[in-house]
Amino acid sequence: MTQVEIPNRSLFRQPEVCALASIQPYVLRSWEAEFPDLGVAKVAGGPRVYRRADVERVLRIKQLLYGEGLTLAGVRRKLTEEGASAPAADASEVNLNELMGEDARERILTVKRGLRELSVLLSRAPGTMRDEEFRLHVDEPAPRKAKAARPVAVKKKK
Repeated sequence: MTQVEIPNRSLFRQPEVCALASIQPYVLRSWEAEFPDLGVAKVAGGPRVYRRADVERVLRIKQLLYGEGLTLAGVRRKLTEEGASAPAADASEVNLNELMGEDARERILTVKRGLRELSVLLSRAPGTMRDEEFRLHVDEPAPRKAKAARPVAVKKKK
């Protein structure tokens, strides 16, 4: 197999990983099912992202499957053996905050605050809550557009 040059970045999106490895997205998803630690979980509302090490691992999985003819079980065994002989992960590896960005951190903190407020409301004794404190609001569906009115003939008085 030919050597693939991976761009010097810390994060990659799924289409980029598929293009680098020359595989279809469904193949990558099936490998994620076999190797759960592959890739970073999808961020709320955002795309699934992969670290550089994940891209290298995808390329290694492809090489073992297609180049050496191993099964997925054989690949798993081989990667476990290689992982045991590899040195421990470097502490300078990118942390999760850098991967997800400050925006994701703020969204998570907002959800956390909301859950705490909800917990406080629900922990009150029954009957002590005022109606205006805890009321579910249902969004009304948008009104339908009225049909265009047809012109009506009006008789003029003489």
